[in-house]
Amino acid sequence: MILFFRIIFKSVLMLTILAGCATTDYTKAIELNPRDAEAYFNRGLAYGEKGQFDQAISDFSKVIELNPRDAEAYHIRGLAYGEKGQFDQAISDFSKVIELNPRDADAYDSRGMAYGRTGEFDKAISDFTKAIELNPRDADAYINRGITYGKKGQYDQAIAQAIADYTKVIELNPRDADAYDSRGIAYGRTEEFDKAISDYTKAIELNPRDADAYINRGITYFFKSDYEKAWDDVYKAQSLGYKVHPKFLRDLRHASGRQK
Repeated sequence: MILFFRIIFKSVLMLTILAGCATTDYTKAIELNPRDAEAYFNRGLAYGEKGQFDQAISDFSKVIELNPRDAEAYHIRGLAYGEKGQFDQAISDFSKVIELNPRDADAYDSRGMAYGRTGEFDKAISDFTKAIELNPRDADAYINRGITYGKKGQYDQAIAQAIADYTKVIELNPRDADAYDSRGIAYGRTEEFDKAISDYTKAIELNPRDADAYINRGITYFFKSDYEKAWDDVYKAQSLGYKVHPKFLRDLRHASGRQK
């Protein structure tokens, strides 16, 4: 439920509502006043928190019926559509939010994610870029744009932009291990192996149980022909439960002249 909660849990007020009340309380309020938009809204949040997205969509649709200019209801309904894989409907709702509030950075970010899921990568990048323009400290937008550039397959431009975006994320949050890991992957694709190793090492320092960072660093050591260090990282990744690809193990055995 990543899409749904990414927005909802930015609001302390919503957290209080979700923690303090049950759907039955809101249902009772609606029975007493069928035009209580706030009760529908809060019940929709509660349904979403429980993963009951059809019910959440129904309630937010009622909120919109009662108040057609409630941008937040459109946004959260769009997130619920996204959770159900109904990305066209999600895009429509996020577009309505932007129509109502053209400076809503979160709406651009959400629509960008939905475009990314439908393979419309240029539109996704455009939306992430707009989100960054509106909120230059939105680390999510930088991460999402970097990922989307990678998915486009235009590697020179994509990787350069991805590196720039992950660098910005690290500036905003120097303890983001995933950003170091992702930038390391990008450096690896440009064969900047020392920079990649440095980033994987930092990711491991921040999260010593990050098996992905160990295997990524091990693969990079392999490309540098530093097979002993590659084996060390393979062992560590395996000890953390990572299933190393058999082909890589065969290549490492062959190149290093050892079986394990």
